Amino acid sequence: MKQRQDAWSKEDDLLLAETVLRHVREGSTQLNAFEEVGDQLNRTSAACGFRWNAVIRQQYEKALDLAKKQRKQRIQLLKTKKRRKKEDLYKIPGPIETTAAQSIQLDQDQKPLAIDEVIGFLRSIDASYDIKKENDRLRIELEAVKNEKNVLEKKLCHLEKSALTMQEDYETMMKIMNRARKLVVLDEDDSSRSSFKMDINGNLEKIAE
Repeated sequence: MKQRQDAWSKEDDLLLAETVLRHVREGSTQLNAFEEVGDQLNRTSAACGFRWNAVIRQQYEKALDLAKKQRKQRIQLLKTKKRRKKEDLYKIPGPIETTAAQSIQLDQDQKPLAIDEVIGFLRSIDASYDIKKENDRLRIELEAVKNEKNVLEKKLCHLEKSALTMQEDYETMMKIMNRARKLVVLDEDDSSRSSFKMDINGNLEKIAE
């Protein structure tokens, strides 16, 4: 029984994509591709199909369209070959030069689209996938910086309010101290004043406290 692995590596995804595109291009089915990859990766075909439809396919839509076009060209080419074979049954063989020319033309018609173009396209998609991952990582970091900035702004606002409260308390305390200092000065002035009275001769004399 096939054991399902928990994680798909980038190489696994690329193998699945290339296999599916090859089967589609050659006129096979995606199910056959899933079974082939499942045998290679020791996974079920259902797991491969789920991975393709849920994650990978959206990254290879253009490549899939290209593979479908190649399959259509392949089918048309096969139909053309069959039709030519039927026509040749009812024709008298022509000169050797004509047959050779037809053979060359047939070889040119059978030439598929350059596989290098497909591989290059797949690699460019793989690079785009890496860029997307890097963008996602930077986006997460930016969000974390924004959150930290909000926290620091709240702390700064709290400190500013605390500083304002301390300033108000300090001013209130200074007012109280100034009033107390004035009261002390007044008390000292009152205590320093001496009382006098006039005697029978009209002289002032200090009254003992």
